Formats: sequence, C-alpha cells, structure tokens
Amino acid sequence: MFSFFKRKPVLTGEDLLFQLETYKWLMKYFGGEDFFHNTQLVLPTDQFFPLRVGSSDEAVIATFAQVQVHAGMAKWPSKLIRQEHDADPHLGQTLLVKGSPSTANGTFSLREGKAYISFNPKLENNPARMVATFAHEFGHYLTCDLPEPPPGGWENWEFATDLTAVFLGFGIFSANTAFSFQQYTNTSTQGWRSQRSGYLSSIELLFALAIFCRLKGISPDIAKPYIKPTLRKVFRQCCRQVDGCDKLINEIRSASYVGAKDYKPARFE
Repeated sequence: MFSFFKRKPVLTGEDLLFQLETYKWLMKYFGGEDFFHNTQLVLPTDQFFPLRVGSSDEAVIATFAQVQVHAGMAKWPSKLIRQEHDADPHLGQTLLVKGSPSTANGTFSLREGKAYISFNPKLENNPARMVATFAHEFGHYLTCDLPEPPPGGWENWEFATDLTAVFLGFGIFSANTAFSFQQYTNTSTQGWRSQRSGYLSSIELLFALAIFCRLKGISPDIAKPYIKPTLRKVFRQCCRQVDGCDKLINEIRSASYVGAKDYKPARFE
C-alpha cells in the first residue's frame, strides 16, 4: 500500500488504511488552524491539569472542565452525569460473581444541542483513565451529526472516536489506559485483574499518536517519558514507520479542509 519498510511494520493492511482514512475524515472537518495552531499534545502534568481540589467530586468536575478546554470545546453546552456504582463481584473470601455486570466507563448523548456525558464512579481512582474517557466522549460530541460518516460507516464510529481522542491531543492517555493488567488485594480477596478501555488496541493508539506528532511537528521525545515503560518500544517502532512513510503523511495533509461551521459551534473561543 505504501513505501517499502526495511523493518517489519507495526500496522499494515486494513488497520493502516483505517487510520489513514479516519485522519483524512477528521482533517476535512476539523483541520486548519484549529488543529495545526490550537490543538496541543496534552500531557499528564500540572501545566495541563493544575487541579487544587478538596474532594473527589471536585476533582472529577475540574478534570472534565480541563479536558473540555484542551479539546477546544469549552463553550459547547454539556452536562456531566455520575453513573450508579457497579455491583461488587466479591461475595466473600472465596466467592466471586463471574460475569457480573459492569457499567461503561462513560456514555454520550445529545439532546436539544446539549451533550450529556456520564462517567463511572470507579474512574475517580484512576485519573488517567478518567481523562481518556472524557476525551473519548468529547470525540463523540465533536463528530456526531457530521454529514459524512466515518470510514466504514457509522457502525465504525466508536473506533473512529478513539482516533478522534488522539486527534484532539489525548493520545498519551488513550494509549496508556487501553489495557491494564494488575494485582489487586483487599481485606478478603487477592488476585489479578485486567481492564480494557475504548475500542482500539494500545498499539493502534500509539500509531495514531505517532501520526499526530508528525503532523504537528512535535518531537516524539516529548511524549515518550509519559508513555508506560512497557509501551515505549512499540511507540518508537510506530514513529519509525510513520517517519519512513512520507506518502502516508502527505496523503493525510492533502485532505481538503471544508470546516464544520454549518454543523458545529466554533472551537477554541
């Protein structure tokens, strides 16, 4: 599809084509000055999240507001809603409810021009996953109601929304929280647990982040210290593939920008 790589590529075929076409779709409606001059690579630092709060509720509200600002959607009408707590799967020292229901990390709906974004209370203990979730839901807000569906149709919207979160600058958060596997211990049980967020894999999100950095002229060295150590090697491989494929970047940049003023409010105002 693209130029020959001396090293084994990270993404090929349909996976690579989806990234290309989705970036072109996003650039068509949300490129221009909003992307090249206003969008930033959001880092997990005090510069981007200068939170001084006195409670977990305040932390959630402040984080939501900061994500909205960095997405350039601070003035877009929205309301944050707390979901009900998930049921506790642990019934005792040795009893575990298999397949117990778990609420989504977040949801999005649009009613009368206002976005309603919900979040799972369990995110209060995982700020990075909270940021990634809010970025994903604002990705829904950004792209809903466009006159053109994402590549593959609206049935692919969730996958395209994962890439939209990267496009908005939150790729580090998305990649770092796409999958986790960790030990847990409480007063009665211990073991291992895994958790997924979003729809794309960490590898796909790292590749999208590599494209974002290249398009924006951002050195990958700025992102690397904030990427999980287990993912840094993959990120370097993604950057090498993107850097070695000018045709990919040039094709994304060639997308004709038409803007979204007929469908969306102005951003970064």
